[in-house]
Amino acid sequence: MSVIDTATDTVVDTLQTGGKPRGAAAAGDWLYVSDQPNNRLILVDLKERKTAGAIALGVSPEGVGRSPDGRWIAAASEQSNSVTFIDTRLQREAFTVKVKGENPEHAIFSPDGRTVYVSAEDGDTVEVIDFDKRAQIAQIKVAARPRGIGFLPDGSRAYVAAENADTVFAIDARAHKVLASIPAGKRSNGITVHPDGKRVYVSNGGEASVSVIDTATNTIVATIPVGQRPWNMAITPDGRKLYVANGRSGSVSVIDTQSNTKLRDVAVEKLPWGVVIQ
Repeated sequence: MSVIDTATDTVVDTLQTGGKPRGAAAAGDWLYVSDQPNNRLILVDLKERKTAGAIALGVSPEGVGRSPDGRWIAAASEQSNSVTFIDTRLQREAFTVKVKGENPEHAIFSPDGRTVYVSAEDGDTVEVIDFDKRAQIAQIKVAARPRGIGFLPDGSRAYVAAENADTVFAIDARAHKVLASIPAGKRSNGITVHPDGKRVYVSNGGEASVSVIDTATNTIVATIPVGQRPWNMAITPDGRKLYVANGRSGSVSVIDTQSNTKLRDVAVEKLPWGVVIQ
């Protein structure tokens, strides 16, 4: 993994995190990274900037999410059709939930930490896990190959990108029902929500761009060119800069969210899949 200083937008370090790192989430002084070929979650000590252990997961882990309080990590394992929950105080598995939809990719906590939305790529659905019940409680039909998920800060809505449908779905996150479908760019996949809740960003993997959705109208209001095959993204806590992993360009694009313009591309290692900001 490449470490980028967000003040200078330069690479300042590189971390060794397994054979094929995919999803990542930070909690406290720790970074949790899925190591897909080895079916495990790598623990990185951010103070020492080195690997400090691993936790076994299901087969082919991918997306990694963090609870709002940082207590829990959720890791989706595609071939096991499961989500494993890690207690960050104990640094070990607490429980695993099997989901109905096939090939779960992302597992994202709601802002109150009570619900986890899971995108099932081959099920064309979003699986809903009740954290306290430790069980799936609902399934939401969307469209072909759902991938990125993001919640509005107030928890009222979630946005889900369906890659093979070139569409983003707005979901009522309390009733677990689709509210609207929003035409997006080709192969829409990554989703990030602005801290003010007024904008949602979707990466268009087939068009080398990121589109901006106005959440008041659920329409696209801007599209920004980035690198080739943009995947997952992250936004700074102040909402001023968006970082986009460009898989086929070997770069991370930095976007000024006030002007909706690309500031620069930061060269990283091959095939970057996602971004986490700590």
